[in-house]
Amino acid sequence: MKTYQETLNYLYSQLPMFQRTGAAAYKDNLDNTIRLDEMFDFPHRTFKSIHVAGTNGKGSVSHIIASILQEAGYKTGLYTSPHLKDFRERIRVNGEMITEEAVVQFTDLFLSNNEIQKLEPSFFELTVSMAFDYFRSQKVDVAVIEVGLGGRLDSTNIITPEVSVITNISFDHQALLGNTLPLIAAEKAGIIKPSIPVVIGESATETNAVFEQIASKAQSPIAFADQYYKATFGMLTTEGKQSMNIFSEGEVVYPDLKLDLLGIYQRFNVPTVLKTIDILNEKGWDLSEDSIRKGLMSTIKNTGLMGRWQILGHNPLTICDTGHNPAGIKLVVEQINQTDFVKLHFVIGMVNDKDQNEVLSLLPTNAYYYFTKANIPRATQPEELAAKATKFGLKGNSYPSVRQALYEALANAGKNDLVFVGGSTFVVAEVL
Repeated sequence: MKTYQETLNYLYSQLPMFQRTGAAAYKDNLDNTIRLDEMFDFPHRTFKSIHVAGTNGKGSVSHIIASILQEAGYKTGLYTSPHLKDFRERIRVNGEMITEEAVVQFTDLFLSNNEIQKLEPSFFELTVSMAFDYFRSQKVDVAVIEVGLGGRLDSTNIITPEVSVITNISFDHQALLGNTLPLIAAEKAGIIKPSIPVVIGESATETNAVFEQIASKAQSPIAFADQYYKATFGMLTTEGKQSMNIFSEGEVVYPDLKLDLLGIYQRFNVPTVLKTIDILNEKGWDLSEDSIRKGLMSTIKNTGLMGRWQILGHNPLTICDTGHNPAGIKLVVEQINQTDFVKLHFVIGMVNDKDQNEVLSLLPTNAYYYFTKANIPRATQPEELAAKATKFGLKGNSYPSVRQALYEALANAGKNDLVFVGGSTFVVAEVL
């Protein structure tokens, strides 16, 4: 490849990509991942790692842990997906995105090696391999690796981490992961490795036994974070941070913990992070309370995290959030209901393999909706989404692009109104 743009064109157009085409790009085995790992001489064996799975919150948890590790002085890799604005967001070292040159060089090396091997990797499989190769070249001390989808068959699942983290389980990607919570939990629990500690963020009657059984079989110590730590509802501080008290056994153990992430759902993610840090410290890592506080306070600055209850503008207050499945939308709506505004303008688009009726049933009926679609093949047509929404008492108009929908919402909103953008990660990506 001559240029970075040509390389991106190859990655996006020549490789099957779940973000664009959905299940057609999903591989139900790790064969390609293992062969890619061999092709590049097993880069993941050269650094320590932390593996993070779960239905919701895994992105926030991954970024917060990486931020704390950075504050503690560890050179930290971070692999997450999908990206919102720039492909290079997926692969970071100490918050800095992989260079364009490194993306081009890796892809060229793959193409040259692959003339003999003739692998046909997906976009995700090749991107994971690129991340691991880059982390080796940068000599990271540790890499925080977020699972793409599921766990057991995810391309990231060749690592043996210091600790495995599963944030929570709710319904998403049922066609691939199973249509009951225990089945989904079993897929996510596929990241549990023999004798490696596992942290489960949120206990649930339907899934606890699944995790306990799989951990027991692997002889892996298991901890449910919400049985150790509880976070009070966060208050917003004058400097625009979220502040919460963290309790353990009824005592405040982290008073006035400040976060630069404003979503109220962080009250579930912070206990997961704190329990993970406890386990790392038990294993000999040096993660002080000062590093924890600084890491939480500076997650966005340290890691570049975007799209989590992110304020885009004021007068009218304009916010986007990547919550896109029923559990995620429920928390978004809870936070909207706690926000002060005169009228609510809701810009929404969804992809066609989500439980749209369930999501639409959760949305407020007192809003005006701007139905739209992200520019990807999986997106539902705005008119189709609008027709479904009328069954749930949601009223609005359809717009062919996210840009136009947001323009109309901002034009119609008064300065004391709220404009919210969401329903799909890809809709948020386009407004950012």
